[in-house]
Amino acid sequence: MTQYIPTSGLQLRSIIKASGELELSLVDTPVETPKEGEVLVRVEAAPINPSDLGLLLGPADISTARVAAGKVVADTPKAALRSLAARIGQSMPVGNEGAGMVIAAGPDAASQALIGRTVAMVGGAMYAQYRTLGLDDILALPDGTKPADGASCFINPLTALGMVETMRMEGHTALVHTAAASNLGQMLQKICAADGVPLVNIVRSPEQAQILRNLGAAYVLDSTSAKFTAELLAAVSATNATLGFDAIGGGRLASQILTAMEVAQSAKADRYSRYGSDVHKQVYVYGALSAAPIELGRSFGMAWGVGGWLLWPFLSRLGPTGVQRMRQRVVAELKTTFASHYTAEVSLQEALQLDTIAAYSRRTTGEKYLINPAKV
Repeated sequence: MTQYIPTSGLQLRSIIKASGELELSLVDTPVETPKEGEVLVRVEAAPINPSDLGLLLGPADISTARVAAGKVVADTPKAALRSLAARIGQSMPVGNEGAGMVIAAGPDAASQALIGRTVAMVGGAMYAQYRTLGLDDILALPDGTKPADGASCFINPLTALGMVETMRMEGHTALVHTAAASNLGQMLQKICAADGVPLVNIVRSPEQAQILRNLGAAYVLDSTSAKFTAELLAAVSATNATLGFDAIGGGRLASQILTAMEVAQSAKADRYSRYGSDVHKQVYVYGALSAAPIELGRSFGMAWGVGGWLLWPFLSRLGPTGVQRMRQRVVAELKTTFASHYTAEVSLQEALQLDTIAAYSRRTTGEKYLINPAKV
């Protein structure tokens, strides 16, 4: 079969220079001809996730952003440069996941069969017009699926499913989730409702709380409420939650969750222990909405833990069979449980406009931007 393979395409790059300047630009890069077991995809949709912003913008002060010589430039605080030593001077492609149409493929039958199909993709460098990937990094979507509907097939859906899988693997029976009105949080609420998993949702405003109540959530707590501490204890006691996932990553919230868990478990103990409850209580930090230090009190006994949780190491631990099971569920529930809604669709060029950067860098709950590299 004759296949058209473009020689090059635009790709969004991010670099932090030794001077501390963040520089964003579009670079014309060569397109790799697909080999056996590979396909070439014309990228038509790629979401801007919080994890993408961490690489795209880093710790740069976006209020200093300006256009210089056709590139977007912003200043990075000097205090942050030491932790960025490994990426200083590296021009890095951005975009964890996306979707598009297969326009060329390697010579093998499995790859050739995908020509003309819409696929979801994962593997980085998705803010680009073209992407060459191995078959393990793509997911063929049902006929008629639009790229925008499949663009967020991996990060949020697998993270939400991974939280429930982690709960089961570690012997917990209920969950606490912060920043719970997010796109991911809404997916988690739907999963837990379908699977019969008690879930305590923590948000930061009455408006966010209403989003989850509209989905039928039984436990929705506003951390800004004067009644939050009492309501958290009541919800944790009612659900017997001993595992939390924290998207905030700073401040006192993880400590508050652990304390509520400890009080709830100690109330069920048949005898007093000066070391507290022997039931292990765990909070995993998986996001960084706050750059503040994590503040931990010591009012939750000795059986507790706070650690980091990342999707890719978890998937490696879960194994191929478990990952395939999760991917199949995502495809089956693509337009229900795992549906994503976008505030705006922008081109690669529009993604580098200052007003657009200011909008998507706010990380506002309920707002999610989609880059369409094929848009002109």
